[in-house]
Amino acid sequence: MPPQTGNRPGRTIRSVKIAFNIIEVLKDQNDVGVTELANELGHSKSTIHSHLRTLEEIEILVREGDGYRLSLQILDMANHVRDHAGNYEVVQNEVESLVEETGEIAHFGIEEYGQVAYLCKATGEQAVETASRVGTRQPMYSTSLGKAILAYLPDSHQEAIVDTMEFVSKTPKTISSREELYAELDRIAEQGYALDDEENIEGLRCVAAPVRNGPKVLGAISISGPSSRFTDERLHGELSDSVLRAANVIELNTKFS
Repeated sequence: MPPQTGNRPGRTIRSVKIAFNIIEVLKDQNDVGVTELANELGHSKSTIHSHLRTLEEIEILVREGDGYRLSLQILDMANHVRDHAGNYEVVQNEVESLVEETGEIAHFGIEEYGQVAYLCKATGEQAVETASRVGTRQPMYSTSLGKAILAYLPDSHQEAIVDTMEFVSKTPKTISSREELYAELDRIAEQGYALDDEENIEGLRCVAAPVRNGPKVLGAISISGPSSRFTDERLHGELSDSVLRAANVIELNTKFS
């Protein structure tokens, strides 16, 4: 099954795109008015005003003075999306257990549109904070989560995703070609877990294990931390053992759709 890249052929509806562009802007800032939105999105004030009125009528937006913000209905939608991804409580418990065990950052991610999307994140007391947020996406080729998922996908799905990739070097260690990626995926399939060796952020190393249900890859779980603490010995020892154990618990206790 090829990944959905957002560029599928067929008719699209301009007004829907405008509405979601408005939501995207309001996701990052509150109290934004008609003029600001029109200038930022490149549409007339009348067009933006009509969309705002419609989104307010269906209670997606709340008007406060001359500005707008997202309503809590968005949060309700997000919670339903999260729950449909599987037994979220089991995933969250294992992510939090990894944080308690290591004091670092733990994530759970799934594949969406040929990228890895963060479903769950927890941060420990000694963690080095990163820009990752639940709901955001990262390239699969430069993250341990992405590579752990990619290595175990059926060949046709894996190839379809790789075909969409534009290899951008985020650090000197980022994978930069299909050949390099496929060699890495072979290593991951042999050892059962994936590494991000400062490939996404300099100074940050990660280890991830896939969560599977037979041939289906449900996602992956990871631990991230500074290279000073994530030595080769720990990555290939206690840390990889920890994510493999967490993945196994999720597999045994989670029913994914």
